[in-house]
Amino acid sequence: MAGGAEVIENKQVILKQLINGAPKESDMEVKTSSISLKVEEGSKAVVVKNLYLSVEPYVKLRMKKFEHPDFSSFTPGSAMDGFGVAKVVDSGHPKFQKGDLVWGIVGWEEYSVIKNPESFFKIHHTDVPLSYYTGLLGMPGMTAWAGLHKIAAPNKGEYVYISGASGAVGQLVGQFAKLLGCYVVGCAGSKEKVENLKNKLGFDDAFNYKEEKDLDAALKRCFPGGIDIYFENVGGKMLDAVLLNMRLNSRIVVCGMSAEHNLKEPEGVQNLRLIVHKRILMQGFVVFDYFPQYSEFLDDVVPLIREGRIVYHEDISEGLENAPAVVAGLENVRKQIVLVSRE
Repeated sequence: MAGGAEVIENKQVILKQLINGAPKESDMEVKTSSISLKVEEGSKAVVVKNLYLSVEPYVKLRMKKFEHPDFSSFTPGSAMDGFGVAKVVDSGHPKFQKGDLVWGIVGWEEYSVIKNPESFFKIHHTDVPLSYYTGLLGMPGMTAWAGLHKIAAPNKGEYVYISGASGAVGQLVGQFAKLLGCYVVGCAGSKEKVENLKNKLGFDDAFNYKEEKDLDAALKRCFPGGIDIYFENVGGKMLDAVLLNMRLNSRIVVCGMSAEHNLKEPEGVQNLRLIVHKRILMQGFVVFDYFPQYSEFLDDVVPLIREGRIVYHEDISEGLENAPAVVAGLENVRKQIVLVSRE
C-alpha cells in the first residue's frame, strides 16, 4: 500500500447467510471495516465514495443460492453490492480523475475499491438529479429502453401490456411506449399502484392482479382485440394468461420473473404451445448486452427529462444503516434508493 495512505473506517451492509423465502431485515447486518483511500501504486483501480445505492428486486434473488451466467449470489460475510452513484476519491486509471462522478456496480458500503473500473460510466449530465443514475438514467432506465426499443420495436397504435408495471422498469416502459403512440395497459398489486399508473404515469388502463380471480378474463377486458407486445416482469400464472391473449406475430420481451423470487420451486407454464400457433417472438435479454449503446440511450432520454415529458418517482431512504429495512420492505411503487452521502 502506498506510504502514508489514509485508512478510515468503512461502514458496510453484510448478508449473514444465504436465505430461503422472502428476505428479513435480520438476514443482514451493518458492520464496520477499514479501507485505504489511496490506490496502490501501479494499480489501475479507483477508490470511490458512494453517494446513492440502487435497491433492485433482483437483490432478493441474489440473497439465495442460485446459478446465473451474468451475476451470482451474494457472499455471506461480505458486503452486498449493486448499482450505485459514486464520486472518485483516488484513481490509478487514466479514464477517471479525482472528483469524477460515476455510476456502476459498487459495494453496499461508504467507500469501495473498484479494481476493474472499465465498466463504469462517467456522469456528464449533471443538470438532472444524481439519484436518477440509479434508475431512470441507470440500469432500470436502460433496461426499459433496450427491451422496448431494441427488441419489441413498437409501431404506433400497437397494444402493449406490462406486468409489474409500477416497478422502476415497468413504469418507464409504459411511458416510453406512450411516447411512441401505443395503447398501454399495466398491472400492479394494489389500488394505490393502479391509480398511480392511470392518473400520474399516463397508462391508458391498469388493473390490480390480486383482485382478479381470472387473469385471462381481465386481459380480455383490457385487450378485446389481443396484445401486440408483452413486457414480461412477472412470469408464472401471469405469463400463462398472457399467452392466451397474444395476437398473431406478437412479441414477448422477457425482462424478469419476479413472481419466482420468493418461491422455493418455480411455477409451471402450461400454454407455451401458443408460441408456435400464434408465431410469437419471445426473447429474454440482459441489460448488460446493451451498455455499449448507452450514449444513444442518453440522447433519447435526457431531452425527455429536461422537457418534463417523463414522470419518475423515487423513494430515497437516508443512511446506509437503513438498507436492510429497504430490502425487507421492497415494494414496486417507486424506485428504491439508499442515500449514503451527500458528497
